[in-house]
Amino acid sequence: MAEEQDQSERTEDPTDKKLDDALKRGDVAKSQEVSAWFVLTGATLVILIFSGTMTGNLSDTFKGLFANLDQIPMDGYGLRDVFVRVTLAGLTALGLPLLVLVIAALAGNMIQHRLVWSYDPITPKASKISPLAGFKRLFSAQSLINFVKGLAKLVIVSGVMFAIAWPQRDRLDTMMTMGPDMLMATVREMALKLLTGVIAVMTVVAVLDYAWQRHSWYKRQRMSMKEIKDEYKQAEGDPMVRAKIRQVRAERSRRRMIAQVPDATVVVTNPTHYAVALKYEPGMAAPVCVAKGIDAVALNIRSVAEANDVPVIENPPLARSLHAAVEVDATIDPDHYKAVAEIIGYVMQKRAKSGWRSNQTMMR
Repeated sequence: MAEEQDQSERTEDPTDKKLDDALKRGDVAKSQEVSAWFVLTGATLVILIFSGTMTGNLSDTFKGLFANLDQIPMDGYGLRDVFVRVTLAGLTALGLPLLVLVIAALAGNMIQHRLVWSYDPITPKASKISPLAGFKRLFSAQSLINFVKGLAKLVIVSGVMFAIAWPQRDRLDTMMTMGPDMLMATVREMALKLLTGVIAVMTVVAVLDYAWQRHSWYKRQRMSMKEIKDEYKQAEGDPMVRAKIRQVRAERSRRRMIAQVPDATVVVTNPTHYAVALKYEPGMAAPVCVAKGIDAVALNIRSVAEANDVPVIENPPLARSLHAAVEVDATIDPDHYKAVAEIIGYVMQKRAKSGWRSNQTMMR
């Protein structure tokens, strides 16, 4: 019941990551009927193309062997030579056809999904050896579908083979009287007819089965909203953790910014809501903003400035304008050159006369 309920909650299409993880586990959409179709087609091609060569080579080998039986030494070396000769003849005749069948078997799998190497399907798991889990798999709906599908395929293929072979029943009686060459030609002809009929049926079966397997596999990969959220958290990070990281970074940035206030030339305030610390030294192209902030940060900047005898100038319009226009560690805009130059000039004059008080008001 819990499994059905869990399955009913999986209403969302799988993400690319979920599909990639399934591929890495070896969980892919695969139809055995497609693989069987490729093997049958490969066998048909082998019979169609290589049957004459195979039978000719093997026939020549055994004819020569049987014709010279009296000349073969019946000792260990003689029997070894016969075995090696027959084996080489068999490998020579069957090597290329077997290679075609292997390629067909591989193609039947690779055409359904890209190549993947996974040990997960053969990894020992408790669920695989559990009698209860095995009993559930044996009598599951999927097992019933596979049984009905296999039975239907057996009936259909058997019917097609019977329909093709039955009209040839009269030839079966005469095959016992045929010579080897005619017998092989007859067997080849009948085998090709049977395989062609079976392939025609298996084409339909393979297409339908692959469509069903693909649908079932995709349905198994569906995800619930909770799984999608969990995957997003794993990929992007927990939102609370990311918020905490941003908070820590912002705090560190403020500390670095406040640490530069003692080196500032002047702090322009509004008087407590805004504060912009500017630094200017001879040779600089324009003053640089070393710190800025509003409310609590502005009060902190002002407090640090006063503690380090950095001039604090109250100029609300300029403070608001600078705070909005300039970033920390950036030079001020040309629009503010004149106003800032007046303030810095005023500060320098006061310092030169040694009559500076850390808190001054310069309204514009």
